[in-house]
Amino acid sequence: MKRVLRVLQSTADNIAAAMLAAMFVVFLVQIISRYFFNMPLAWTEEVCITLWLWLVFWASAFCLKERDHIKFDVLYSVSPRKAQRIMALIAALGIAGAMAYSFLPTWDYISFYKIKKSANLRIRLNYVFSIYGLFIAVIVIRYSWSALIQVFPRLHSLFNDESPS
Repeated sequence: MKRVLRVLQSTADNIAAAMLAAMFVVFLVQIISRYFFNMPLAWTEEVCITLWLWLVFWASAFCLKERDHIKFDVLYSVSPRKAQRIMALIAALGIAGAMAYSFLPTWDYISFYKIKKSANLRIRLNYVFSIYGLFIAVIVIRYSWSALIQVFPRLHSLFNDESPS
């Protein structure tokens, strides 16, 4: 199972890297077109913005580990282990619950955007913003798992080499 998770993590990282590379190439095309040929291209800005949006939510959902996120953990760090587990459980349930609660209205809003298209490439905006729905779903799953780990710490060792937080 750990091997499968490592392959999935590597694949997610490679997809993020490919999006970043594509964004860089499109950015260079825009610079060359604008400053060397005096022919600005409107589509390049749209592609860069869309790739940036996808990159941020993709990486946040699939590439970053929980420890990579910014936390305000001064109180958590000085608390005893049992209190830390309770705080982690409350935080995980709060995040998973809030994101789950927002999923259906958010997906409804994303679906509403099927009637609009991007200005230059004419891509339906529900496709552009669908990454946020995926992000919410993954965050709900990740933090639900985190809550389960706080209740059943031995589950963590099944899927990870690190000690539970």
